[in-house]
Amino acid sequence: MPFSTLAIIGPTASGKSNLSLQIAESLAESGIEAEILNADAMQLYRGLDIGTAKLSREDRRGVTHHLFDEISPSEEMTAVEYSLLAKAKSQEVIQAGKLPIFVGGSMFYLSAALDKLDFAPTDSDVRQRLELEAAAVGNLEMHRRLESIDIVAANQIHFRNLRKVVRALEVIELTGQPFSASLPEQQYVVPTLTIGIDVERPVLKERIERRVNGMWAQGLLEEAEGLLASPRPLSKTARAAIGYQQAFDYLQGTSGQQEAIDTTIQLTNRYARRQMSWFRRDKRIHWTADSPELLARSLERIRLER
Repeated sequence: MPFSTLAIIGPTASGKSNLSLQIAESLAESGIEAEILNADAMQLYRGLDIGTAKLSREDRRGVTHHLFDEISPSEEMTAVEYSLLAKAKSQEVIQAGKLPIFVGGSMFYLSAALDKLDFAPTDSDVRQRLELEAAAVGNLEMHRRLESIDIVAANQIHFRNLRKVVRALEVIELTGQPFSASLPEQQYVVPTLTIGIDVERPVLKERIERRVNGMWAQGLLEEAEGLLASPRPLSKTARAAIGYQQAFDYLQGTSGQQEAIDTTIQLTNRYARRQMSWFRRDKRIHWTADSPELLARSLERIRLER
């Protein structure tokens, strides 16, 4: 077939996991075996299950899944490390005569898995100095500094995303070039078909609210308690995961329960908007409207591209 990798993408709560399972099952009926690879940064963590909507082994319906529970909550995984891991696993699946299906909504991780990337240089000393400066002057001032030297990058990075702001300033200092110049041109490593799930905004907002309330009902608080009780401190990424940070705030008495839930819903909606803003720039994605015909239309797209 002209493509050797399939990707199912979309905003949080769009139904990516369910569609990927349905596609894998449908392909199996026609003699094509597929395996699912995770492209969600938070589902890489062991123990971050309820708050990341990670499918249990029972819910995976016998379809082989990879790149879940790869690291402990005390560890970090860079996009470079994930890229190497994802591409190696994908190639392993392809060599076994199967179709890898990447599923997730973590924008840069998807790019790291699917695209040819030339990662910009890094220097821990420069980054640490910039992080110390950020702690002293705050997010807004660091973002203003980026805006003054690279307006394109500043427009693409929210001022609250301090880690990305610092990374941009680090690259600019090391290369003498705008950070925007280091952003990779999108080009798949291997022929890839990417299907995006297009959900109407009001519907997505309802799903997000229902999902967040469901997570609290399913035991998110107990999961968060277990993470806090771990003898090893949580990594920055794990601690900042949407939903968990708000549960931590409630457990530590800095917010009420309903406030924590409402904040999680608000932040998740904001994240979904950022996801769609990122994905809409990628003209390679075949968008399919969320409807009762979603599976049929996705399979038709796969058939047409074969």
